[in-house]
Amino acid sequence: MFFNITLGVHKANEENSKVIYREAVRSVTIKNGKFLMIRTIKGDFKFPGGGPRNGESLEEALIREVREETGFIIERVKRRIGMVTERKPDKYVKDAMFEMISHYYLCDISENYGAQELDDYEKALDFRPHWVDIDDAIENNENLLRGNNDINPWVQRETAVLYKMRDLLGRLAADL
Repeated sequence: MFFNITLGVHKANEENSKVIYREAVRSVTIKNGKFLMIRTIKGDFKFPGGGPRNGESLEEALIREVREETGFIIERVKRRIGMVTERKPDKYVKDAMFEMISHYYLCDISENYGAQELDDYEKALDFRPHWVDIDDAIENNENLLRGNNDINPWVQRETAVLYKMRDLLGRLAADL
């Protein structure tokens, strides 16, 4: 694993505080020097992925989520390259902390793709697969973080991962 990032509150377990956990998977796919990301109506870039359903392994969830969000099929999950832990007060449960752990996997995808199968919130955000240069994605997300209060909650996390990926590109060259 190449990175392990913690965002938000660094101590999840406060006394008398419930912790609500969520686990997610994210695909890092690079072709011809560009990353496969999701662009939303708010202008941000995020890595495709989401949470596992009941009984689904992390790898199964990753394959399903990438297909649903992008239309692309993962041919091979190469390896887990990083993890991000986000902790913050839960917005739905009083006196509770929300902790989400996102696992990032380096993946190969097929050349062909089909239709997206988006959830309602993804449709509302107009999720679109987009091949983007890493520096362009970082600059774009950084501009949103600096000047926009109406941003998606994942922009900080994905921007932190983009910086790590830019630093790792040389080390991962053999895997790409």
